Amino acid sequence: MHMADALVSPAVGGTMWVVSGGLLAYCANRVKTSARKDLVPMMGVLGAFVFAAQMINFSIPGTGSSGHLGGGLILTVLLGPYAAFLTIASVLTVQAFFFADGGLLALGCNIFNLGFFPAFVAYPLIYRVAVRSRHGASHAWGAAVLAAVVGLELGALGVVLETRASGISDLPLGAFLLLMLPIHLAIGVVEGLVTAAVIAFVAKARPEALPTAPVIGDRGGPRTVLTALAVVAILIGGLASWFASTHPDGLEWSIAKVTGKETVADRGDGLHQRLAGIQTKTALLPDYGFRTSGSESSRGETEEAPAAQAWPAVSAGTSLSGIVGAATTLTLAALIGLALRLISRCRCKE
Repeated sequence: MHMADALVSPAVGGTMWVVSGGLLAYCANRVKTSARKDLVPMMGVLGAFVFAAQMINFSIPGTGSSGHLGGGLILTVLLGPYAAFLTIASVLTVQAFFFADGGLLALGCNIFNLGFFPAFVAYPLIYRVAVRSRHGASHAWGAAVLAAVVGLELGALGVVLETRASGISDLPLGAFLLLMLPIHLAIGVVEGLVTAAVIAFVAKARPEALPTAPVIGDRGGPRTVLTALAVVAILIGGLASWFASTHPDGLEWSIAKVTGKETVADRGDGLHQRLAGIQTKTALLPDYGFRTSGSESSRGETEEAPAAQAWPAVSAGTSLSGIVGAATTLTLAALIGLALRLISRCRCKE
């Protein structure tokens, strides 16, 4: 559900940059006052885990489409909404600048769509109310699925409305909406099940990591969970990413159903061209692979996929992208958390 710049006008993109920037500032201010000692390493490792998990597109049976985890709900349950929003923003920023996944103009839209709805709507109004402190209970699985579906459906609605408000594509509102919502409903069910499984693991290994879970002794401490998630992130990014579905994701599939192509043509105006140029220079591993001559500046910019693609896609470039991306996200998210902690301590001493 990463929007490309071709869908977004400067006015809408700029507005969503301001909205997301304001939310980031608010969340940063709240994280500074957090008393959780493990918050910084948790932000880093979970950011790396979500980055790697988003590389795994899974096929949606009977549709010819695929989806991947958004990760917002997992982050929110484990970190709280404020740290989660900062962490998902770190993931999306690394993806946009270093891997050309999602546009730079559309980055504010992507942060809002994938971060705000799970953190500030689905989690507090659905998951937290239904689960309370029983994260490992059977009903927690249903709550996770429902919350994930609602978060993704609202995010998909955001994509449609932002595209429509931009008015630079020929995508009709009704048809686009009727395709985006059902396909992301299916993706949300899978995300909910994965979310519930991860939360159930953490609830057993380290229950105190969950904000509303009761503390039941020491079951290995933070290192157990952090180490496990870090290892999983490396394995997913380095190896499991070879097995990602080659089908277009939900957004690309919806666009293709309406227009016959998986992307819309870029307007080619001054701002879009300048941002595309910046992204071409910063994207060291575009589309999660090595640069090739004539490669496009952002993911999904080619009009048609190759007629046949090898599967699994055994690729050193993909493995390197997964490991480097996870490490970069870990570093960025951890640095943000550490910087906020240091700022808070300095102010306390004044």
